[in-house]
Amino acid sequence: MLSKKWGRPWLLTLLGLLLLGGCSAGSTASKSAHHSSAQAATKSQQTRTQRQKRHYANWHHVKEVKLPILMYHSISSGNALRVPTKEFRKQMAYLKCQHYRTLTADEAVYALKHKALPQGKVVWITLDDSYKDNMTQAWPILKKNHQHATINFITGFTGKKNHLNLAEAQKMKASGNIDFESHTVRHLDLNDLTYQVQLTELTSSKKWLDQHLKQKTQVICYPAGRADGATIRADKAAGYTYALSTAEGIATSHQSPYNLTRQRVTPGMSMGTFAALLK
Repeated sequence: MLSKKWGRPWLLTLLGLLLLGGCSAGSTASKSAHHSSAQAATKSQQTRTQRQKRHYANWHHVKEVKLPILMYHSISSGNALRVPTKEFRKQMAYLKCQHYRTLTADEAVYALKHKALPQGKVVWITLDDSYKDNMTQAWPILKKNHQHATINFITGFTGKKNHLNLAEAQKMKASGNIDFESHTVRHLDLNDLTYQVQLTELTSSKKWLDQHLKQKTQVICYPAGRADGATIRADKAAGYTYALSTAEGIATSHQSPYNLTRQRVTPGMSMGTFAALLK
């Protein structure tokens, strides 16, 4: 028991010192945790950089990248945006027979950004609108052929019957044959919207994909295929580095990264016409 001679002031001082020590310890622990988190993030970034260097080690630099980007929508029958499964199967078999390497979205971006390509012929297969038949019809064919495709995903359509939901997208991505880029939240013609609404559509869809698919979404595919100056400013503000249009032609590294051209695949197309899209 403390002697009375110390008095109440001393007790208050002692309590203050104890509390100060506790705060100091907590602060030190917080700083330590923050430091550990920063170290982990740095290590993770270094690992990704090293993995990327290994992946692209054998790619060669060129003066200009010419990349055919094939544009599909639904793999079914019924209208000009629907390519029947039988035709899609033949087209993928042609690409395999002709030894085309089907790029991932990250590889396509790397190729255009760094003007570099792997050995051999390349093509980037894209499917717009995230239809359910991309999973039931296209995916099995791609898996069988060891080919890759990018689905431009409408994040606000996950509850619609004929569109992919989150669980399906996660399963497809985990297979390694499919990756996902943005096709906005509501699939509206961006040019009809104010800059702020465009920015919301672009930002929200990117955040959704980044969070739920654990990725860094780099590409926006325009719902109506068009972009004006406001759209491109919104692309950049939202964090996209490339954008896909519906204008026809072979994409090149000399084009604006926010207006890449694509080659539309239509139903009933002959194999000769399909082959010409790649030239």
